[in-house]
Amino acid sequence: MAGQLIQVNTATVTVATPSVTLTGIDSDDVYMVAVNNSTSSVDVCNYNIRFTTSGTPDTTSNYDFARFGLDASATFEKTGIQNSAQPTLGNGGTGTSEQMNWIIYLFNFNNASEYSFMTFESTGLNNAPNLKAYQGGMVHTVAQACDGIQFFYSSGNINSGTFTLYKVV
Repeated sequence: MAGQLIQVNTATVTVATPSVTLTGIDSDDVYMVAVNNSTSSVDVCNYNIRFTTSGTPDTTSNYDFARFGLDASATFEKTGIQNSAQPTLGNGGTGTSEQMNWIIYLFNFNNASEYSFMTFESTGLNNAPNLKAYQGGMVHTVAQACDGIQFFYSSGNINSGTFTLYKVV
């Protein structure tokens, strides 16, 4: 049956940790990541992501990303950055139940002759607290096979959240 999700890897954070890495991408299928109720240990920080090769995050400045943010307070943002080493999915904090949720689709990760890229959608609460939503994409401008992704905040730790990697078949 087309469109099934097969769980590949999951991590549930209940004790503060600097990062979460999900690996297990080993085919040319599309993969999906679901992140639920992720929170930060410090206020006013960026939520970042990197792709992994052999389980190790690629820390080079080879990520291009763009995102559009919508805020319930009627403000919006457009962000686009080339050659970043810490591509940002959104913002985090500790003030008023701030938390984020994502659905991320991963493409070409197992293909060593193509760029790996992703699209994402998110919702969460910011420090107002207002509902905040992001939509965007990212490309890793290196032709190499990637086997996973790493999540981390620009400062502090990930306090909580459930991170799950699925294969879409």
